[in-house]
Amino acid sequence: MNLSLATRPGRGCVVVQLGGELDLATDPDLRQGLHQVLQDGARVVVLDLTDVAFLDSTALGTIVWLHEQLQPRNGHVRVAVTRPLVLRVMELTSVDRLVRIYDTVAAAEADLAA
Repeated sequence: MNLSLATRPGRGCVVVQLGGELDLATDPDLRQGLHQVLQDGARVVVLDLTDVAFLDSTALGTIVWLHEQLQPRNGHVRVAVTRPLVLRVMELTSVDRLVRIYDTVAAAEADLAA
């Protein structure tokens, strides 16, 4: 399955909407898109994974990489997840301890505004 990636300005952040499968095959495109977001000066990124059907350890590594890139900017990553399988993978690998996870992008944006 292919990766879909789109960015848009959010409330105090950049929202990166992802869809499809995040795995070894799609990771180069994912990293390229996230690298562009960083080049454009983002400090806070909300990853919208609500349309992601599957992610593997490569994608988890990329989320951790993004977190590490944003730390020197005093920035951070937030993640919106609705699919139980994707959420479970993030919990089992403790990625949920590194980045905050929300049910919706709107909830992540509201927390940023608070």
